[in-house]
Amino acid sequence: MAEEAVTTLRAGLGLFGRAEEGFALLEVFLEVGRPWVGALVVEPEELRLPEVMTDDRGVVQGVLEEIGREERGRFRGTERAFDPDDPRAAWDYVRVAHCARHAAVWSVGRRTTYFEASEYGWAATYWLPESLKVAYFDAIRAKGWAVPAGWLAAVGKQPKPWWKRGG
Repeated sequence: MAEEAVTTLRAGLGLFGRAEEGFALLEVFLEVGRPWVGALVVEPEELRLPEVMTDDRGVVQGVLEEIGREERGRFRGTERAFDPDDPRAAWDYVRVAHCARHAAVWSVGRRTTYFEASEYGWAATYWLPESLKVAYFDAIRAKGWAVPAGWLAAVGKQPKPWWKRGG
């Protein structure tokens, strides 16, 4: 049985007129994708605010400082998880993800990455199975927002069979 096609959507903060547009679209994805989302994680080292962030700048700086004060295990740079079922944690995650060197939204069981941000939000990508992409776009439109034109043009591709995937 063939796996569902997956669409790659570029979502770096430079794609949007305002950084907050990228944040809002990630929030919508977390709402729609909640049944499939297993973990929200960031590398907690070297968190910094993107220059293009305007709204909530002070609040997000406070979240970054709070994370910086948290005690971590022996190994610095371990992932810091956010509870996807907690609305405040999800709000924090959406903004902190774009302040991190690396952040990801993992699927249940951590077999698939749905979203990844790196380089402090300048590089970000969604990898969405076709059915989840359709639900996501519908949710964006239901909020009265436009789906980015490049996303509408993106075509899903069949994943390579497991034996052909590089490792």
